[in-house]
Amino acid sequence: MDFLNARWENLIMANYAVDPFVLLPFLPKGVELDTFNGKAFVSLVGFMFKDTRLFKMPIPLLGTFEEINLRFYVVRKEGNGWKRGVVFINETIPFKPVAWVANWLYKEHYISIPTKHTWNINDENKEIIYEWKVGADWNHIKVNASNNKLPMEEGSVEQYIFEHYYGYTKVDNNTTQEYRVNHPRWETNKINAYEINCDFGKMYGKEFEFLNNEQPDNVIMAEGSEVSVKWKRKTI
Repeated sequence: MDFLNARWENLIMANYAVDPFVLLPFLPKGVELDTFNGKAFVSLVGFMFKDTRLFKMPIPLLGTFEEINLRFYVVRKEGNGWKRGVVFINETIPFKPVAWVANWLYKEHYISIPTKHTWNINDENKEIIYEWKVGADWNHIKVNASNNKLPMEEGSVEQYIFEHYYGYTKVDNNTTQEYRVNHPRWETNKINAYEINCDFGKMYGKEFEFLNNEQPDNVIMAEGSEVSVKWKRKTI
């Protein structure tokens, strides 16, 4: 049974290679860090969460919103295979009731602060901006990208970042919840230029303040699609 259905659109991910020791305090029990070309990554993500439905029921007035999150990548061995997933350090949305429900039901890490977005799209290019207010200051992530849709290449950084289909939540030091996220393989957009203004220290804590002075290893973008999240969660 699906707990949540929605559309995720125009996903921007700015990916920073970090020392794995930075992420270990956030690592849930039962999983290990996933890497790409020997590097561990944390991603600053902005996208639109649209037409959200809980158990297929629309959420009046609160079903479409911006989400900004900070996440990293993990794997979990199960039998003879591996599950590739993400861990959210923080998920930011504008609506307090939605954040409260997610935190109460699933021990997630949502906060609610003002957000907004600007989309300027024509036949050739798209300018996508997501903004969020930290204290008195607006932070943002902005891209100019081609409007052409491109398939993901096998072995690419886009495939690595986007194709993690499990989520892992650190409930406490001894308890982890696993859930499945379903969506088709996304098409991507070539980034022409980007701009990031994020106070990582104020937003995500002293552990990530060093990112204020770093440039991302890469910035990528996906068109998005319909997404579903299963109700059943496994405790590991």
